[in-house]
Order: sequence, then C-alpha cells, then structure tokens
Amino acid sequence: MLAIRTRRRKAVVLATAAVLAGLSSTSLTASPATATTTAHTDYDSTYYKAAIGKTGASLKASLHTIVSDQTKLSYSAVWDALKATDEDPADSGNVILLYSGLSRSKSLNGGDTGDWNREHVWAKSHGDFGTATGPGTDLHHLRPEDVLVNGVRGNKDFDDGGSAVSGGGGSLTDSDSFEPRDAVKGDVARMIFYMAVRYEGGDGFADLEVNGQVGNGSAPYIGKLSVLKTWNDEDPPDAFEEHRNQVVYDDYQHNRNPFIDHPEWVESIW
Repeated sequence: MLAIRTRRRKAVVLATAAVLAGLSSTSLTASPATATTTAHTDYDSTYYKAAIGKTGASLKASLHTIVSDQTKLSYSAVWDALKATDEDPADSGNVILLYSGLSRSKSLNGGDTGDWNREHVWAKSHGDFGTATGPGTDLHHLRPEDVLVNGVRGNKDFDDGGSAVSGGGGSLTDSDSFEPRDAVKGDVARMIFYMAVRYEGGDGFADLEVNGQVGNGSAPYIGKLSVLKTWNDEDPPDAFEEHRNQVVYDDYQHNRNPFIDHPEWVESIW
C-alpha cells in the first residue's frame, strides 16, 4: 500500500475550490500532496474512526457500515442535487459534464439532444436496480452527462482502448467497454469502488462487485478491476472531486466516498 501518491494536475477550472481555500485566484489545480489532506484526516477520528487501522475484508466491512448510514434521495430530487454537486466553479449557472468535460447550462437537463441527463456510472443493469431509491439515486455515482455521450457509454464496463467518442472530451469506446477522458479516470474508479462497498446485498438490492473482465451485461458485476485500480493511482482526487464529496456529505446524503478521502484504501481492499 502506498503511503504517498503524487497528484497529477487536472485540466479543470476550480475557482470554487480556490474560494474554499481562502484564495483570491480564479482557477486552481491540484498540487502534490499525501493521499489524505489535513481536512480529510480530521474525519479519521470521527467519521472513519471504526475503520482506521483495518485492512482487507475487515476494512471493507467497516466502511460498508459507515457509508450505509445515509439520507436517500428520490430520483426526481437528483436533478437539483446534481446542479449543486457538479456546479461549474467558473460559472454558477452551469454544470460540468463528467465524460465530456463541457460546461453546460443547468437549465438544459432533460432527454433531448443538447441536454444533459443523469448518468449512472455503475450502470443500472449491472445490478438491476434501475432508478430505485438507493443505488439508483446515489449521488456518489450519479453525474451530469450529455444525452448522446451517455447513450454511447450505455451499460459498458470500463477498460482502456477503442475509438473516439464524438463530443466525449477524449473518451474512447469499443463494443464492450468505455474509457473516460484522462482527467476523470480516477473519479470514475473511485465511484465504482464506493458502490462495491456501499451495496453488499442488503436493502433488497444486489451485492455489487468489481471483477476482472468486461462484457458483464446484467450481472451485478462491473469491470475491469485492474484498469480501475490503475486509474485510481494515476488520477488522484483533485479539488473539484473533493469539493463534490463534501457537498454530498454536508447537504444531501450525509455520507462520504471513502476512496476520495483515502484513495490508498483501494489497494488495501482490492
């Protein structure tokens, strides 16, 4: 397990994060730091207290108990929540689209071409939970995305390779997998690992697990584990992702994605 990871700078304008840090700059990129910042280690003695010092299956079980204590949203409430969690730091009237990286008006949410809709990063069919309150409405894996790009991703697993996705910001796809743009590969991985910890077969939903393959179809599995672990390593959390985690915790679900606070826990569990 790596104690320290080098942060790779991401191409995202992060004015909101700068304001939160008490800076006057209009943009901010992640700077080199340890896997846990001071703000996040504050949670180690409170929110994560029961998990600290554990590894492997014991750590996973402890985190499951911790993050399962959450406020659940209806699917309709997700629209307004995403307008807050994914707000463009440079334009409060817009949201940032996950795969495309585009800034689009909050008012353009819907199902038509040019709109953005609610992308389930852990595809709904990979667990057959649809839009049910719980995994189908969990903000820790729901993100705004262009309707057409969302359709291209569909329910494909995640892997490297393929051809360019039109309007996808550098994302690639082939017949059975999708590769998001470099700036959010780690974000995607950490959302997937969160879901695998949060949903363990209770609450009447499937036991979601990450496996080492693609083409999982409607099984409660998603891949590709080795690739997702690499993405987590190569694209550590940036200020936009960390701020989003905080908004979900403070204002909506009141639970956290532990792999944003502690990305090294991925290696410990998987």
